[in-house]
Amino acid sequence: MSGHGDAQPMKSARSGALKGVAEVPGDKSISHRSLSFGAMAVGETRITGLLEGQDVLDTASAMRAFGATVTRLGQGAWTVNGVGVGGFREPVDVIDCGNSGTGARLIMGTMATTPITATFTGDASLRKRPMGRVTDPLSLFGTRAYGRQGGRLPMTIVGAANPVPVRYALPVASAQVKSAVLLAGLNAPGETVVIEKEPTRDHSERMLIGFGAKLSVEKTGEGHVITLTGQPELRPQVVAVPRDPSSAAFPVCAALIVEGSDILVPGVSQNLTRNGLYLTLVEMGAEIEFLHPREEGGEPVADLRVRFSGNMKGIEVPPERAPSMIDEYPILSVVASFASGKTVMRGVKELRVKESDRIDAMARGLEACGVRIEEDEDTLVVHGMGPGGVSGGATCATHIDHRIAMSFLVLGLASKAGVGIDDGSPIQTSFPVFEGLMRGLGADIKRG
Repeated sequence: MSGHGDAQPMKSARSGALKGVAEVPGDKSISHRSLSFGAMAVGETRITGLLEGQDVLDTASAMRAFGATVTRLGQGAWTVNGVGVGGFREPVDVIDCGNSGTGARLIMGTMATTPITATFTGDASLRKRPMGRVTDPLSLFGTRAYGRQGGRLPMTIVGAANPVPVRYALPVASAQVKSAVLLAGLNAPGETVVIEKEPTRDHSERMLIGFGAKLSVEKTGEGHVITLTGQPELRPQVVAVPRDPSSAAFPVCAALIVEGSDILVPGVSQNLTRNGLYLTLVEMGAEIEFLHPREEGGEPVADLRVRFSGNMKGIEVPPERAPSMIDEYPILSVVASFASGKTVMRGVKELRVKESDRIDAMARGLEACGVRIEEDEDTLVVHGMGPGGVSGGATCATHIDHRIAMSFLVLGLASKAGVGIDDGSPIQTSFPVFEGLMRGLGADIKRG
């Protein structure tokens, strides 16, 4: 389990041009949901392209603990024989969600309106993350939660025996909270309504409809109003998981900053609630072509042709874009370091409660590598140094955070003196083939 074993120091050095095809893994958000929704359907759901990172494997283990039959058939190919909405059994042991906040919060939602009790824990990073943002709305259904001070894991959830439907306006833009409430609403009678002022990733809504739930989305003066009719019988599905745009961000951004690079990243999700990074990069002057746009598994996808872009300029990233790229700000801050001028990222306070305080982690590491940074609670400003202008030479702390680890390794590929990280083991949680894929493109990345 990432974060439970020994640290794995890694380093990256200034590299020659990156070339080739980068076949990134399946989307993590859709992988989590395909397992969870399959476990709540009646019959066999078949999944291809599942991300087999530790985060998703922990969700698979949790669904088994709740009574579903989850079987791996081969690379990325899985089946889930579900137990139906409200059919979860009480697990006999603690549910270990490892490093995954998404996994923990979604799983809590799946069992919150079933009269069973489950205890959740995770690694050192996850045990620091607040769960009250999920358990508070779940309590409206009649669910009870008992955790550590501050609403942190380990935590015991007692599912509602007689759940009631709820109407809940999200206080912060969070697809995890939205999804947890919708999942809990599946086993409540009547209509559960979630209102979000700013749209967040909509995989749960798309997939719930695909599995046979009655769900509608209406844009009103309040925002996006999502209405779910409870107690459906979900139908098993064949789910083709598209490639993860958050994982694709690392080879894409590496190619943009390493001189002479020219790579192809096929089949990347272009869901409008997930493409904020790519819009931002294009606005900065990145050379990215979106080839052969199509639909796969109910999601829009495209092949990305990416070339070194030595003329990128710093920009102001609009704060309303944050929900569509919240996981990508660390790697964007790396690209911004090699642009000309100032890149201002506002509305990013959510980064402070991710796997780590990502604003602080990136700011301290970039400063150690010679980049000038400004920050406040909700803002990160990077003063770009132009192509090849980052000195590097530091060993950066990853704080058990996979995206921080990969971001600094990408930074080292274009820095004068390379970059080290104290622990690369968390990368296994979301992008287990990262090292091999990047080396295959020509990246100089080593362990030790």
